[in-house]
Amino acid sequence: MRKLLLVLSCGLLLMHPTANLSQVQSSAPLAQKPINHGGKIDSKYDGFNYETVVRLQKMKVSCDGIRDKFMEDGCVSIEVSLHCPGVQLNYVRNVTLQIMFENKDWVHFHPLEQRDLSVVIGTETIKLGRMQLANTAKPGKWDTKLEVLEATIPYAIFKKMAFSEAVEMQVGQGSFALRDKNLLALRDLDSRVIDTRARN
Repeated sequence: MRKLLLVLSCGLLLMHPTANLSQVQSSAPLAQKPINHGGKIDSKYDGFNYETVVRLQKMKVSCDGIRDKFMEDGCVSIEVSLHCPGVQLNYVRNVTLQIMFENKDWVHFHPLEQRDLSVVIGTETIKLGRMQLANTAKPGKWDTKLEVLEATIPYAIFKKMAFSEAVEMQVGQGSFALRDKNLLALRDLDSRVIDTRARN
């Protein structure tokens, strides 16, 4: 009888830690998988401007051209930076949006009156003002095939764009739609800060 009790006791002791371990493993939160959108995001402190910049590096939108009679076979890319004052990530002061137009053979610069930026988010059209020329290349040279236009937009508008199902951008007479991977990258960029002012 004693041998039987000893064997049963040993069996319970051996099974008990295993049961506890399996419970701990099953209750542990699942690790989040990284979002696969193909974009690259970095962050750095800018000591000259006393701010932390979280940036989605240049990301291609399309090489199918844009709906614009001047650029039917070019590529469009975007770069987005979140500017946080000081060394913190809980407040975004503003967002810099760059749109890059690249042509295979030559560059077409948008004239000043054709640089107005509008964004269509769902059924809402938001006018964001006139974009500035961000690169200093001069047209007419063989190596100048890239035009970079830049605008500063409110964080709340960026957040609306990031979490929308469809976003279309219009610069002057030309327009293009962001792809799913671009929207995923914008959401990933937003997840790097903890600003709660523009929650959905």
